[in-house]
Amino acid sequence: MVSLLYVCVRPELGAADAEHASFRRALGVDVVDRLDLLAEPLDAARLARYSGVVVGGSPFNVSDVEKSAAQLRVESDLEHIARLAIEGRIAVFFTCFSIGVVTRMLGGEVTTDTPEAASATVIETTEAGAADPVFGPSSPALTVFTAHKESAAALPQGAVLLATNDTCPVQAYRVGTHLYTAQFHPEPTPRDFADRMTFYRTTGYFDPDEFDEVQGQVLAASVTEGAALLRRFAQTFAAA
Repeated sequence: MVSLLYVCVRPELGAADAEHASFRRALGVDVVDRLDLLAEPLDAARLARYSGVVVGGSPFNVSDVEKSAAQLRVESDLEHIARLAIEGRIAVFFTCFSIGVVTRMLGGEVTTDTPEAASATVIETTEAGAADPVFGPSSPALTVFTAHKESAAALPQGAVLLATNDTCPVQAYRVGTHLYTAQFHPEPTPRDFADRMTFYRTTGYFDPDEFDEVQGQVLAASVTEGAALLRRFAQTFAAA
């Protein structure tokens, strides 16, 4: 059985539980262990037991002016995980908030100039993305769910751009062979994403007065390739 770990960085327990279930379904395996960085410190030795690590989303933002001690600790732990991946010691797929952590760690700028509201979004793979074992089979374009207030201003040094669109040019990149980052959410089904919206109704990802309309659009979307990316990520590193 493929050994996988979900790293949780969501303060909202209900949303975190649902996200864990979404990753388990998307990855196509029954058992995906969980490490909640808000509840326990990082045990780097534990990571070595897994063939792949996936990092979930969070309402945290790297660009937040005021940060709690918990958020600062989470960001530090994610940077440590990213360094291990860059060294090729573990394979990690970072999503949402954590792409900002990795971008900043690499010396890149995180901006609030290219946000995307909660919606299904079409992204295009680059030439490098088309040749990548995880993103390549989804070329030339795929529909995924987005909901973010910040993103990478440009591709950080040492990274290879895998996917882009006009609204948010840095949608996904790879560093080396073992570190993947995605600004979007690859794991939820339309139902998953619609349910997740209830936890963040008043947090700025969409107009709360338009909740029913936005949720209806999410439920009507055809989104499958995000899960396919995660399954290929797991399969690529299953024997690593």
